[in-house]
Amino acid sequence: MAHKVQGITAAELSRGAWLFAFLLVTLLFFTWGFAYGLLDVLNKHFQEIFGITKLQSTLLQLAYFGSYFGWPPFAGMFMRRYGYKKGIHLGLTFYSLGAVFFWPSAVYAKYGGFVGCTFVIGCGLSTLEVAANSYITVLGTPKFAAARLNFAQGFQGIASFAGPMIASRWFFTGANATSLATVQWVYLAVAGFGLILNILFFFCPLPEITEDALSDELKGAGISQDEKPFWKQWHCLFGWVAQTAYVGAQVALASFVVNYLTDPLQGSNYDDATASQLFSYCQITFTVGRFISVVILQYIDPAIMLSIHALFCAVFCILVAELKGKAGVVSLFIVFYFESLSYPVIFTLGTKSLGRHTKWGSSLIVMGVGGGAWYPPAQAALADLAGTPRSYLVPMSGYVAMLIYGIGMVIDQSRKFGFRIRTYDELEVMKLRIAAASAFPPTAMIMFAEGENRDHKNGSTSDSPTELEKRDIEYRETAQAA
Repeated sequence: MAHKVQGITAAELSRGAWLFAFLLVTLLFFTWGFAYGLLDVLNKHFQEIFGITKLQSTLLQLAYFGSYFGWPPFAGMFMRRYGYKKGIHLGLTFYSLGAVFFWPSAVYAKYGGFVGCTFVIGCGLSTLEVAANSYITVLGTPKFAAARLNFAQGFQGIASFAGPMIASRWFFTGANATSLATVQWVYLAVAGFGLILNILFFFCPLPEITEDALSDELKGAGISQDEKPFWKQWHCLFGWVAQTAYVGAQVALASFVVNYLTDPLQGSNYDDATASQLFSYCQITFTVGRFISVVILQYIDPAIMLSIHALFCAVFCILVAELKGKAGVVSLFIVFYFESLSYPVIFTLGTKSLGRHTKWGSSLIVMGVGGGAWYPPAQAALADLAGTPRSYLVPMSGYVAMLIYGIGMVIDQSRKFGFRIRTYDELEVMKLRIAAASAFPPTAMIMFAEGENRDHKNGSTSDSPTELEKRDIEYRETAQAA
């Protein structure tokens, strides 16, 4: 007999239970943020230790992101059968095991061992991404899914700049520049952190939100769902294509930052330690962009925001390739800022209104992370031939694909509901939420879970004046009480 997971909907959670679940799952975003931040620095470190080319060093990215291409469907099937919580346990177990085996790989100085361990870590993290991204998305109203996910993913950014910062102090200084000893200890600490998180999730209650319960909630609220078969959910399928292109571009952009800043053709003449530190500042810029996007997404439609940001990414990526010195470095920082909202927005657009297909859709979109497996080798091959600066034309193509998806979603939404940025009534309700959040900060996250109570079945995004008046009074009272 198939294992049946008993679930509830976000609407059935108390505010305390919702906030606890949200914060606990948000902790997971630190795990792959830190691992990803270290990965890009290890790329350069292993070039020095093992005497390998840029192209050979991208085997790390191939292993890490290749796991995202093949593993998420199995993770999705596991969670459909056993639920989000057991999926999180599975992911953390793989994550810790992969990190532990960095130790013998360092002792025997086997580059192939590091590649294999990175693949295991990637399997664990891809499982966590399917679980955490899906859970954050369904943990509240669909209208604010992009804002919630951007907020949670912002903490991934915080962890991602910690990795390069640690590497700049421990991997590239003194005797450590030609040693693997610090790599052993750093990844042993990573394994310990994964174990602690696994124990924490074991003892902490985590509400299970199933697809059937979510579908019933959406129907009860009058929010339309697309009942077509999964393979006809075009916004999800094209979302996978866009996510594949975007993540490939993001990974390629980050993988060669240290090489870019130290390349004589670029003209900045930074040493490895300084370049690694600047890379951490790029990640800080990325993180700041995520948190700023949380606010902006309350006022501007996510598809419009995605289109605008993708356009800026493509333009400034060309400038990174063509400009030298500080102008090229500044352009690099700008690309990091504008790409920051892309992953969570594509994820929420791609999984929007999937209902019973949510976990399958989430698995497919997370598979898009596999794009990070083949973009870096393509960029590395061009870097070996024409220099690192010119190789940044490769990630530019990914941003163009993202731009096409964003524009396509804007056109699709406009055909169905009419073009809009945000209606005036929605904007007024948003202002009341922000006022309440300013008076009592924890309310900010609670507001993400509330949003509008319902949409019209005919696709309209505005509620009747009577309903708006009721909500206006509710939020005014919340702000005054706080």
